[in-house]
Amino acid sequence: MGRLVSVGNVIVDIVMRIDALPEPGGDVIARASELTAGGGLNTMVAARRDGMDVVFAGQYGTGPFGDVVRRALADSGVTVVQPGLPDVDSGYCVALVDATTERTFVTSVGAEGQLTRADLDRVDLHDDDTVVVSGYGLAHPVNGAAIADWLRSVPASVRVVSDPSPLVDTLPPAVWSAVSARSDVVSANSREARLLSPTSATLAEATAAIASAARGTALVRDGAAGCWVVEDGSAPVLVPGFPVAAVDTNGAGDAHAGVLVAALGRGAGLQDAVRRANAAAALAVTRPGPATAPTAAETDALLSAS
Repeated sequence: MGRLVSVGNVIVDIVMRIDALPEPGGDVIARASELTAGGGLNTMVAARRDGMDVVFAGQYGTGPFGDVVRRALADSGVTVVQPGLPDVDSGYCVALVDATTERTFVTSVGAEGQLTRADLDRVDLHDDDTVVVSGYGLAHPVNGAAIADWLRSVPASVRVVSDPSPLVDTLPPAVWSAVSARSDVVSANSREARLLSPTSATLAEATAAIASAARGTALVRDGAAGCWVVEDGSAPVLVPGFPVAAVDTNGAGDAHAGVLVAALGRGAGLQDAVRRANAAAALAVTRPGPATAPTAAETDALLSAS
C-alpha cells in the first residue's frame, strides 16, 4: 500500500455555528465556536483513520496559528517534510456553519501560501504513492506555479488526485490546466463541477467533461445522492450515497477524499473506492466539526449494514 502525499495547506479553522448569515452590515451571535487545525489536515486524517500512511509536503509557519498547526501534525501521525518558515505565521479560516449545515468561508493566507519548487524537491516519492493536490494551494501564486511545474517531474507510476476546491473559478487557467492534465483522478463537488463545465446540462455531463480534460477519470460528489463517476472515458455512473441525518457538512469532502485515496491505495477498483468514500462522508456529516472522518471499522460497519 502506498502513501498519501499531500501538497495542500494546513491552516487553523475558526468554526462558528450560527442560525443564519447576517445581512450586510449586520451581526449575529454564534451558538458555538471552536478553533482547530484544518484545511488539508482533514483529508490526511481521514486517510490515516482508514489505514494509510501519510506524508505532508506543504508549508507552515511560526507563531500562534503555526503552533496549532505543528501540534496537530505531530498528533496526527503524518510524516512532515518541510522544516517550516521561521518568520511568518500560518494562516486561518473563519468557517460559518448555518442552521441548514451549509458552510461559508473567509480565509487569511499565511506561510502555507509560500510553498516553492525547492520545497517540493525535498519530497521523496515512491512508485505506489498518491499525490493529492488541492485548489486551495493552487490559488496561491507561489504554490500554484511551483506545484504545476513539479507535477511535470512526478513519475507516471505515482497517482495524482486533484480537488479543484471552491476557489476553482479563481485559479489561473494555465495552472489548473497543467494540474488537470496530469491528474489521474479529478474529484469535485457539484458546485465546482458546474464552474468547471458551465455548458453541461447535468452533473453526469459535467463529470464526463472534467474527465476528458484530465486523464479520463473524474468524480463529482452530489451530496446525499452519491457521487458521479467517469472512468477511462466510460459513461457516467452514479454511485449512490448513504441516507443519514446531517448535522454538519463541514469536512465531508475531505473525509471522502482521504478514504477514496486510501481505498485506491489498497488496490480497490474506482467504484468500490467511491462507495467506501461515500460511506465515510455520510458518517462524517452526522458529527459536528470539520475533522469528523470515521475510523476504518466504522466505515466497514456501515458498508456491511447497507
